[in-house]
Amino acid sequence: MYFLSSLDQKKLFDKVLRAAREVGVSEDLRGWNWNRPPLRPVYEEKIPMYSVCSKYCPTSRDVFLNKVKGITGKTNEPVILGTAIHKTVSTVISSFLDGSIPSFDDWYAETLRSKNVSCAIDAVKEKAKTVWNYVLKNCEIQYTNRLSEQPYASRRDALATSVPFLVEHKVSGELLGLSGLLSIDCYDYLRGIVFDLKVAHEYKDWYRLAPTGYAIVLESVYEVPIDAGCIVYLWFQGNELRASKDMFFINDDLRSWWLEERDQKLSIVAQKMDPGIPPKCYEDCIYREACRG
Repeated sequence: MYFLSSLDQKKLFDKVLRAAREVGVSEDLRGWNWNRPPLRPVYEEKIPMYSVCSKYCPTSRDVFLNKVKGITGKTNEPVILGTAIHKTVSTVISSFLDGSIPSFDDWYAETLRSKNVSCAIDAVKEKAKTVWNYVLKNCEIQYTNRLSEQPYASRRDALATSVPFLVEHKVSGELLGLSGLLSIDCYDYLRGIVFDLKVAHEYKDWYRLAPTGYAIVLESVYEVPIDAGCIVYLWFQGNELRASKDMFFINDDLRSWWLEERDQKLSIVAQKMDPGIPPKCYEDCIYREACRG
């Protein structure tokens, strides 16, 4: 899922990182300058990353309903599938790194069913199992290849370079006005790439906001520059799994856009300001019923 093909590596080195070296990033937009404008939050309130980055609602009324009114959205099938796939991917990679892979059926019953994540939708289980096998096979191939190249490497060393991922990495976003515990889908610590997984097929430019925000947060905590982001699109064509990547340079424009979104959403919460019902709603909006009443 997060492994780079030869084409992905060409894009990373010849396009993304080349732009990062030649164009660079403004110092005042690096996360380690969190205590100065424009990064320093103007409000004391804290909001989650998804509230900042989601642009499904044209007026951001979903943020108002959730964070001001305390309304929980109504779960639907796309949300259930997305949650299940994210959990599946992170579990496989974490288990592979730990050296203990559970049975999919046992794990699914204990983890997903017990939390009502999958409800009674059988199609979700089948898709999750397909993703499970796909990710596991890729981990095994990468690890085996690395062992063949480094026959004297320890298991830990081989894993560190063949599966160089921190999945569901927990980090605090408090310095930037975000929740105290954020969870990053995946961070490739060897190549410095922040990944965000979308169970979707349609490209959206604002999907790039989440990796941008997480990069700024990581810079604020660890004080290392992060210039590469990647959206992993995953969808199903019939029963067949499909995946593609959108890799990009986390430039000044994206960083400024993320800051604008953060400030707007924070002002809604801090001022308890209702931005109004949008003229048109996202088809699968989980707040539609509460919003339009």
